[in-house]
Amino acid sequence: MEEQDCEKESVKLASEEISHEFKTLVNSNDLQSLNHLQNTILGRLQDSNAVLSHFNEFSEHCYAEISGDLARNTRILKSIKTDLDYIFQKLRSMKSKILNTYPDAFPADSESEVVDRRPDLEIPK
Repeated sequence: MEEQDCEKESVKLASEEISHEFKTLVNSNDLQSLNHLQNTILGRLQDSNAVLSHFNEFSEHCYAEISGDLARNTRILKSIKTDLDYIFQKLRSMKSKILNTYPDAFPADSESEVVDRRPDLEIPK
């Protein structure tokens, strides 16, 4: 038992010595300055977090207000695209029929295939 007490006492003395050595390595003014800077940064991060939370709530509210309009406008645009595709298909068909009936109806350069270079904005299914 006495041996354990002696060992604990030596560990305690060694710990105190190491603690004292660490304290002398760093200036207490530097530690206070570092602590102050960390608290300043923490305050700024908390403020930023509050601002971002408020912005997210505001954005969610705005999106909720306009999501119906966005959905409706998306449906309208898809309908317009379908209608235009149908119209252009009919125009190509009519032009083909006219060319078959009247080969000289269009200039020679209009017969070349027009390449559609518009990007496909539809999401692949």
